[in-house]
Amino acid sequence: MTEMTNRTYDEIGVGETAEVTREVTRDDIALFAAVSGDVNPAHLDEAYASGTRFKGVIMHGMWSGAIISRLLGVQLPGPGTIYLSQSLAFKRPVTPGDRITFKVTAKEKRDDKKIVVFDCVATNQDGKAVVEGEAVVIAPTEKLVLDKPEAPVVTVATGGAAATTYVPR
Repeated sequence: MTEMTNRTYDEIGVGETAEVTREVTRDDIALFAAVSGDVNPAHLDEAYASGTRFKGVIMHGMWSGAIISRLLGVQLPGPGTIYLSQSLAFKRPVTPGDRITFKVTAKEKRDDKKIVVFDCVATNQDGKAVVEGEAVVIAPTEKLVLDKPEAPVVTVATGGAAATTYVPR
């Protein structure tokens, strides 16, 4: 098992960043719909979605919030982080096959409550912003080095299609 280490409030510097890149798949969309219950046809029904302004299915906007949460809770600051708030502005649609790079940047520290404010941006493979926003967290004050839990492997079966095994990335 691999380890995960946090960055404490005192270790985090303004300007410090973390990022992760994900390629969006139809299985990602199906899994997010299953977990969130958001079965809006814009995300799941190709026939419906082809008649929208986006001309096809799009990823749920809040998926971006979940990936930003992953960055903050796993990488920077990491384990022990308490999420206080997040604001997001959705700039462009995200579609299957898009490669989205999520980046958080520490922009402000508040010593009284060990709060860190992060700028959040997600850009597509063309370098265009798809999401912009801000997250506010209480950063951990205690250094943690923990075994990284394994995410569950999930099997996805949608619309009578053959089941696909989804291994977390």
